[in-house]
Amino acid sequence: MIIVMKMGASQGEIQKVVQRVESLGFRTHLSQGEERTIIGIIGDERPLDRDSLGRMRGVERIVPILRPFKLASRDFQPADTVFQLNGHSIGGQKIIVMAGPCAVESREQIIETAHMVKEAGAHLLRGGAFKPRTSPYSFQGLGEEGLRYLAEAREATGLAVITEVMAPEQVSLVAQYADVLQIGTRNMQNYALLHAVGESGMPVLLKRGMMSTIEELLMSAEYILSHGNRRIMLCERGIRTFETYTRNTLDINAVPSLKELTHLPIVVDPSHATGKWHLVSAVSKAAVAAGADGLIIEVHPNPELAMSDGAQSLRPPRFAELMAQLRPIAQAVGRTL
Repeated sequence: MIIVMKMGASQGEIQKVVQRVESLGFRTHLSQGEERTIIGIIGDERPLDRDSLGRMRGVERIVPILRPFKLASRDFQPADTVFQLNGHSIGGQKIIVMAGPCAVESREQIIETAHMVKEAGAHLLRGGAFKPRTSPYSFQGLGEEGLRYLAEAREATGLAVITEVMAPEQVSLVAQYADVLQIGTRNMQNYALLHAVGESGMPVLLKRGMMSTIEELLMSAEYILSHGNRRIMLCERGIRTFETYTRNTLDINAVPSLKELTHLPIVVDPSHATGKWHLVSAVSKAAVAAGADGLIIEVHPNPELAMSDGAQSLRPPRFAELMAQLRPIAQAVGRTL
């Protein structure tokens, strides 16, 4: 539930309500706007005496939150979450673009790509050091060696690094090299991993499971939020349907739907959604027009030689062309790129 304080309630009145709630064994979350303060109550609220709380000085009303996700809900926090990363505001007016290869294959490959995507206007460098693959015989990534190459690329270009973490025991290692921890679609409901990245305090990109509902995505985010880690981006990357022409089916509805339900920034992955490089441009434009706060796009200097997902990777010149095409679309919807 949330406690809505009266307009003009004093800080002393707010603190007394907070102290009362916390003395009963609950945690609180304050959302302070220009006119009103909302106090979120975290925990099993059934034993609470709502009437008693409602009579406290400065309290206007108590509102139950019916949705199972609390901390992720706009009821709990009406204002958009915006956080800083490497000089960029994530979730603000600016649309953030993360670009790079699916997998780090060599030092030369990732550093070359990093320079190219930065020149085209990308804000973060993506690249996988640990790769969850359908087949155990496919390339699984370079591991810590790949992480070192990503860190070297960051040093060379100034781009922050986002890379996937696959298991709780990997979190501390990956956090030494990366700026954002990515939770892949196969791990969206790996609850031990969600707890671990929540405890790390690191920024997180949480991808929607390929067969998961929007509510299930938000409940997974709730696990991370429950540890006080509020630097989370949600990623729509396409879901599995009966359609086989594309790799997945991009749920463009998810972008405005999530915007209504949650305050967390929304990112779209057009590469995994389509599986085909020649569809990435159109889907990226649609995502920006729909209100996405960011894009994560696969870019490879030689897609035909890529060890992972070459078919959905843009060559650097095509990525640069796409960035130029996205700018007027962003401007048309009141955003910048």
